[in-house]
Amino acid sequence: MAGRPKIFDEHQAIEKATEVFRAKGYDASSADELLNAMGIGKGSFYHAFKGGKQELYIRSIEQFSAGFLKRFEDQLLQSDNEIELIKTFFLQLAKTPDCDKETGCYLGNALVQLSEKDIEAKHISAQLLKKLQHTFEKAVKKAQNSGQIKNTEDAEIIAWHLTNLWNGLHVTRRMENSSKILRSLIEINLKILD
Repeated sequence: MAGRPKIFDEHQAIEKATEVFRAKGYDASSADELLNAMGIGKGSFYHAFKGGKQELYIRSIEQFSAGFLKRFEDQLLQSDNEIELIKTFFLQLAKTPDCDKETGCYLGNALVQLSEKDIEAKHISAQLLKKLQHTFEKAVKKAQNSGQIKNTEDAEIIAWHLTNLWNGLHVTRRMENSSKILRSLIEINLKILD
């Protein structure tokens, strides 16, 4: 006998849960708040998310990450200057100390929280960061080949530097919200793209 048919849109339900996780973080998001936001009951929830809240959180991050990376990759493809777009991508982090207004912030903070949960979650975090690193690497290689940037360091290492910068900024922003300090920090690190 087959299981009960799904009576809700899983993608949309995960998006609603993501809004709760974004606003409150993983630990402070209660099961009742998540169920209310998703518009489903406990039975449907545990039928779709057998690993409970943690599985929902992981799937939220995976879904959010896929959309975030696709938008970023699409912007790079449409850009006449991918390196300037990457610089803007980082510099905007200095302008938006409020994490709720910056879409990449949820992902950065979530990956920090997720990596603390368990080995499987840590592996998923690493894979998502590897995708971001790969996106940077493609743009850096292209810019090196066209002579747009003079730095001849291995594109993979430059891309890891950028990924590390992205990670570090999300941690630093929890302690320091001065736009001037954050911008200076970002600009020093972005000299690798000259």
